[in-house]
This record gives sequence, structure tokens and C-alpha cells, in this order.
Amino acid sequence: MIIDLRSDTVTKPSKGMLEAMMQAKVGDDVFREDETVNRLESKVAKMFGKDEALFFPSGTMANQTALKLHTNPGDQVICDKYAHIYNYESGGASFNSGVSCKLIDGDRGMFTAKQVEEAINPDAYYYSKTSLVEIENTTNKGGGACWDFNEINKIKSVCENNDLRLHLDGARLWNAMVEKSINLKAYGDSFDTLSVCLSKGLGCPVGSVLVGNSDVMKEAIRIRKIFGGNMRQVGYLAAAGIYALDNNLERLVDDHLKAKEIGVALSKLYIVKYVEKIETNIVVFELNDDFEERKFMQQLADNNIHIINMGNRKLRMVTHLDYNDDMHHKLIKTLSTFGK
Repeated sequence: MIIDLRSDTVTKPSKGMLEAMMQAKVGDDVFREDETVNRLESKVAKMFGKDEALFFPSGTMANQTALKLHTNPGDQVICDKYAHIYNYESGGASFNSGVSCKLIDGDRGMFTAKQVEEAINPDAYYYSKTSLVEIENTTNKGGGACWDFNEINKIKSVCENNDLRLHLDGARLWNAMVEKSINLKAYGDSFDTLSVCLSKGLGCPVGSVLVGNSDVMKEAIRIRKIFGGNMRQVGYLAAAGIYALDNNLERLVDDHLKAKEIGVALSKLYIVKYVEKIETNIVVFELNDDFEERKFMQQLADNNIHIINMGNRKLRMVTHLDYNDDMHHKLIKTLSTFGK
């Protein structure tokens, strides 16, 4: 039995999802004739109360398209120092859109409206123009932390008062929605654009969706084409997304519960310095200085358990729908032997 906790992207399509994919009615999506893609896009747009949605092969491409929609070359984007668009998208913000990022030193990837106000550049020609604020919910490097929705709305007000756009990297927004019981239309009301991932907690093989109103999204499909993201009979993948939205949302609670139980087990080990607060399906923890990451990971690997090294003695585990009860019991039992 191999236990893969490196990410929630490692899942394989379930039997039900595969059946839905094989039964999909498809067409040429470049001509906008793939009815399953059109149905997915309409479904997601409606969930967020937005006019339009556009299917993408990856969350990075969806985020990069949003940056391009909201900025001009030379502009500046405000985001957290942990932001995915800054750390894990291969410098795409500067390469694709010619923008720089002003990094906020937030708390587990989250910041305040006051910090946003302080980060906005003065309105003088020798400063880069601040045009966009970007937040990530849940926060990856922050250990799956969920934003306080009241703070999001305060940031929205700052953006409105300063003529800034607001984008949400909602790769794991489904997890935040389930954990905090916030209606998706409330998120739709707060953001100009939102990207959501189907291939993480929801278990799809591929796909993300960018959502926004018509005035913002009118150039989105053109930018997707520029980035090489137009696809043909992609309804097979869209069918997986529809199946996931219909069947895999509520079960995210199970992933969160298992992650919290892992956190309890880790906190009992003297070799663990601390465990980040666990709200959703990501467990981030740091080892004591006298215990090497390599040794910790090797001991797990010897038991067919695989996790991620985040650097600086921090390690990460991510629960997901392919991580079942038997795997969970084996992991907890294995952890209990560490340091003995």
C-alpha cells in the first residue's frame, strides 16, 4: 500500500467520474461547440453569481490570464509573500504581464485591509501603478489557512476606494467554503475574478475555471489562446468537473478531519517543533533542529509514505479523496514509532 500525501493533485479519477467522462457529448471548443464544456462553464458561473466562466487546463494559466486582464505592463500587483502567483508560477507575472509584485508580510499567507492600504503606491509618475490586489484562499504555504471573510470585504472596500481590481486564487476555495460555510455567491460578490481548481480536492484529472462578469472577461478567451490554452474536444475533462461538483464537495470534510488527526499525532512527537494551525486538508509542520528532514522523510518512505519537503525544516502532508481510512490508520501508527 503506497500512501501519497505530497499533494491533493495525486488523485486518480473514480469509477463514477470515468463513466461520466466516457459518456460526455463533445464538440470543438475553439468554435465554442463543446456542449459539456459550455455546461460546466455555465454551472460554475451560476455557482458564483457571475456572468461568465472559462475552462482552463491549469490553475496557473487561469491566474496568469486574470493578471493579464487586470493589469498593463509596468503595473504592480499586491499579494502576500507566500502567494502562489509569486512563488510557484515560474515568474509568469513578470514574463507574461510585465508586472511586479509588492509582497505583504502577512500571517500564514493572509493580510489585512490596513496592510493593503499601506502597500498602494503613491499616484506619481515615477512609481509603478498599483492596479490589482490578489489573495489566495486557502493558503498553500500557510498550511491550508482560511481567510476571515469580513477581512476580505474590508479589502474589497479598499480596492473600490482606490480603483483597484481584486482577484482570488481559489485553487482550494472549495475547502474554505466547506470549512467556513460561506456561500460561493458571497465570494462572487467580493471579487472581480476568481480561479477555482477542479484537480485538487475535487479529484479531477485536469482543469481550472476562471470566473467573472462580462465586462472583465471579454478578453479572457483571447488571452487563453495567446497562452496556448485553447482546446478541442475537451468535454471529456469538463464532464469530470461536473461530476466532481455534483459528488465530491461535501466529502472534503473527511479530508479536513483526517488532516487534523494527523496534526494531533505529529504534535505528540518530541522531534516536531510545531504544527501550523490546521483548518482544512494541509498539514505543515517543522522539525526540531536536531532531527534532519531527510531522515524523517526516509523513515516514512521506508513505510511507503511520501510527503513534501518545503525547505527550512518545514514539511507538508495533504489529505485527499484517495487517502482512505486504512492508509490513515497506517500513517498514524507509523508516526507513533518515530523517535523511539
